Amino acid sequence: MFKNLALRTRIFVTMIVLVIISSVLIAGVTFYQYREQTKDYHKLRLAKKEDQVKQSVNFALKKTTYPQTTAYLGLIFKDEIYQISDVLSAPFNLYDLDGNLIKSSRPQFEIDLSSNCLDVNILNQLEFSAEKRYVERNSTVGDQYQASYTFITDKKFKPIGILGMPYYEDNTFYDRELREIFIRLGTVCFLMLLVAVALAYFISKYITRSLEKVSSMMNKTDLTKRNKKIFIKDHSSEIGKLVASYNAMIDELEQSATKLARSEREQAWREMAKQVAHEIKNPLTPMRLSVQSFQRKFDINDPDIHKKVTEYSKTLIQQIDTMTNIASAFSNFAKMPAQQNETLNVVEIVKLALDIFTEDYIHFISDEEKIIAKLDRTQLIRVVTNLVKNAIQALPETTSPRILVSVASEEDQVKITIADNGVGIEDEFRDKIFEPKFTTKSSGMGLGLGMVKNIVESYKGSINFTSQAQKGTVFTVRFPKEMP
Repeated sequence: MFKNLALRTRIFVTMIVLVIISSVLIAGVTFYQYREQTKDYHKLRLAKKEDQVKQSVNFALKKTTYPQTTAYLGLIFKDEIYQISDVLSAPFNLYDLDGNLIKSSRPQFEIDLSSNCLDVNILNQLEFSAEKRYVERNSTVGDQYQASYTFITDKKFKPIGILGMPYYEDNTFYDRELREIFIRLGTVCFLMLLVAVALAYFISKYITRSLEKVSSMMNKTDLTKRNKKIFIKDHSSEIGKLVASYNAMIDELEQSATKLARSEREQAWREMAKQVAHEIKNPLTPMRLSVQSFQRKFDINDPDIHKKVTEYSKTLIQQIDTMTNIASAFSNFAKMPAQQNETLNVVEIVKLALDIFTEDYIHFISDEEKIIAKLDRTQLIRVVTNLVKNAIQALPETTSPRILVSVASEEDQVKITIADNGVGIEDEFRDKIFEPKFTTKSSGMGLGLGMVKNIVESYKGSINFTSQAQKGTVFTVRFPKEMP
């Protein structure tokens, strides 16, 4: 999603996110550093208090008249323990070597840690510690505390008891200080965020201003017109390279456009020459067939000779008119003959189009004698003759060739069907069959079906086909009876 944002928005969002991340990291590092400093403070304070208490305990042992043994520790510190605790403001407990409580500076115990007997784990940790000291860390009722345990020794450094000193971590002051620090830090970060928003807006606007101008000019680039070059003042080196590349591209485009226009004109004339040649061949073929048929069937003694001459002449005149229209259209820059729509009987025109073919396997059927539609006579004939010619060319290897042309009425449309039992159309050619210049034959330019499709679609009609390899093909053309 971020990749889909505009460059200006991405720059803006990136700067804001960086400021927020930086603020969070600073806050996190500050909190971590504060906690570590607090832990170090309590650790040092406990060690200091423990050292002071231990010095006072050793002093009391030195000045006592009682034997320095475990059994007399309770008597030695009967009153001394309270004096040491009050002077140093540090409560502590005395245990024998088995962990049993001997004396406490507190009259009553409110903490589970200060029980009448030390845990076995504490005694083991203390016994095997290299420093002969063990610090227990725990929490109770939400308060953090530490308790240090160390041996009390006699003059010969022989352990005679255990000094247990609980230490409760009071972080009220430090937590208040931390809150104040975070309030100040939050204020600073908020001001930084406001400044970052303003800077991000102006910086992103400044960076993208030149890009927007380049983009605008690129959008206006038109191969058919002369394009303006880009001139930007006070641009960065990167933008300068982009502008220089664009201006160089404009120069190349102008040269390419000139070459392309000349090439397109030449290509257009070549394509038009091919199209005209194909269109001229269409009427020439039926004219040749008509003349050959006339020569073969001419009999001066035939009582219907005048009628046949009239029909042959009519067919030749129609094809000559078609060639005349093509020549006229070519003189008007290769436009196909304009549609001359007239109200005509489609059944009659299709039968007339089939008269030029002498193949006896071409059959025509229609359930109606008249199907009236508004079409161009010449273009309708062209559609039928092209499709029938394609059907004939699909039958060279068929033992019993057959072509069936039918005309039917479907509500407001006229349906013309040309079916053959030829070689069919391969699946790989189905999508290309109506493309201009596509052909599967060794001769021809492949413009016939493309031209038929253009004629049909110019009337808002449709043409489609079904085909099976080695079984045949059926082309179906539908024309509206009235132009929409």
